[in-house]
Amino acid sequence: MSETRSNAHILVVDDDPRIRNLLSRYFEDEGYTVSCAADGTDMRTHMKQKDIDAVLLDLSLPGGQDGLDLAREIRSQSDIPIMMLTGRDDVVDRIVGLEIGADDYLAKPFHLREVHARLKSILRRRQPAPASRETAAEDIIMFEGWTLDVGRRILRNPADEAIDLTTGEFDMLVIFARNAGRVLSRDRLMDMTRGRHLEAFDRAVDAQIVRLRRKIEADPKRPQLVKSVRGVGYVFTGRLT
Repeated sequence: MSETRSNAHILVVDDDPRIRNLLSRYFEDEGYTVSCAADGTDMRTHMKQKDIDAVLLDLSLPGGQDGLDLAREIRSQSDIPIMMLTGRDDVVDRIVGLEIGADDYLAKPFHLREVHARLKSILRRRQPAPASRETAAEDIIMFEGWTLDVGRRILRNPADEAIDLTTGEFDMLVIFARNAGRVLSRDRLMDMTRGRHLEAFDRAVDAQIVRLRRKIEADPKRPQLVKSVRGVGYVFTGRLT
């Protein structure tokens, strides 16, 4: 695929046919393949039948499950990128959306070019970068028996098993590993991992680190790799090899 993955397949989940048509026409004109769903049932059907690269998910949906419920369901099964789209610019909803693993959150009314720019950013972060011989060594970080292949976006544990990480979790671990021994505030972590201006909600950062610890710590309740620094932030204490 190209750098911006303009031929990616995206799924638009929104109960408003005007929004579905608007996004579908725009992204198809930009070279994407677009599928549309009006609710959770349609969404599941598309995701079972097609190889979806990203989901644009409305917060308010009919059928007893809202966008947060569906985002939680997607994230429990896959690390596919999720962008929440909503007419409710509620801080609590935004925090919860980020906590459960959404990659971005955009309030309606939105500008189509902004949606596209954010989507490209999410897809670009997920795309494995082609590694040359000169940069291959720099793209691999090893710590405590773990192997973090930044170029191919793969994490392997000491048993050489691949560990599934979401986009946000992988980006967070890369930042930690590249700043081993350095205390990073929540504001700094949000800025470094998301690469855009966004309110650095403490709860969202904390929740993402909790999820990351569950995947890399022997005992997540007593972390030895990503430790908390009271009143400041977090520090990666894993020994690089």
